[in-house]
Amino acid sequence: MSTMATHDERATAEAGAWLARLQRQDVSADDGEAFAAWLAEAPANAPAYRQALAVWHEYEARAAEVLAELAAPRRRPAPSRRWLVGAGGFAIAAGLAVAVLPPMLTQPSWDTYQTGKAQHRRVALADGSTVDLNAETRLRVSLGRSERQVVLEDGEAIFHVASDADRPFTVAAAEHVVRVVGTQFDVRHRNRELAVTVAEGRVQVRPAAARASAPPVTLVRGQKLAIDPAGVTRLSAVDPQEAFSWRSGRLVYRDEPLSAVVADLNRQFPQQIEIGDPALAEIRITGVIVLDDPGAVTQRLSLMLPIRSVPSERGLRLLPK
Repeated sequence: MSTMATHDERATAEAGAWLARLQRQDVSADDGEAFAAWLAEAPANAPAYRQALAVWHEYEARAAEVLAELAAPRRRPAPSRRWLVGAGGFAIAAGLAVAVLPPMLTQPSWDTYQTGKAQHRRVALADGSTVDLNAETRLRVSLGRSERQVVLEDGEAIFHVASDADRPFTVAAAEHVVRVVGTQFDVRHRNRELAVTVAEGRVQVRPAAARASAPPVTLVRGQKLAIDPAGVTRLSAVDPQEAFSWRSGRLVYRDEPLSAVVADLNRQFPQQIEIGDPALAEIRITGVIVLDDPGAVTQRLSLMLPIRSVPSERGLRLLPK
């Protein structure tokens, strides 16, 4: 075998490997620099990569056929693939079948992000979107070739979604799905209750498959949709920045029970607040709470409500005045 043939074969194999590597969701700037260096390394590399790319496009166009052939019992030692022609084409295809097709046969990959008590976190996704996680929040993300999926298992998050008409962005939470292309919105999923508030763009909220008979609801800037565990919905006009205020260290309430306020505060501070009298839990609150420290918060609450705070084993206990 000549040296030229050896170089071409190596370029073909490396081109297939590079194509698979560049398809990964975690591809980085370092990968890009290394790829550019590989292209310039030998004259055969760039043509080999162009050929590998052509084969990859053929794989995409004939994906169903390829998967059916791979799944079918082999009756011949060398199945015919007439669409893979040209020098080195079969070698590239064989490499791609190992490096690229297996992920097509498995479930999409998911990344998990979460925060604990008193933690906030900003996550930059590979598609250019960002997600701000409130305290005690857990979500999973999958960025596929045709769609971007998030499952908000519990908690609250603000999504700033990069526009990509070819890859819709969906957030599944509380048996509903929020679907967008590019926008900014807040999703809150606590105790099987769902609230979606839109600051930019437009989103559509629809029931998941189990409750698909209900019609979808379209939200625009300044609208909030609240859905309780029984599926009862309430659409209202709001200032979106109120829903986003936790990101800047404030919580805004409009006629909410003290029990809900205390639950939110206990996610924001390690020191916990307890309600010492059940009758206090139903007191309604309208106002803004600054999240500096539990002692200062409860002191300000005592100015707004007929309550007082005393030390407890976990932190503070609220009692009637």
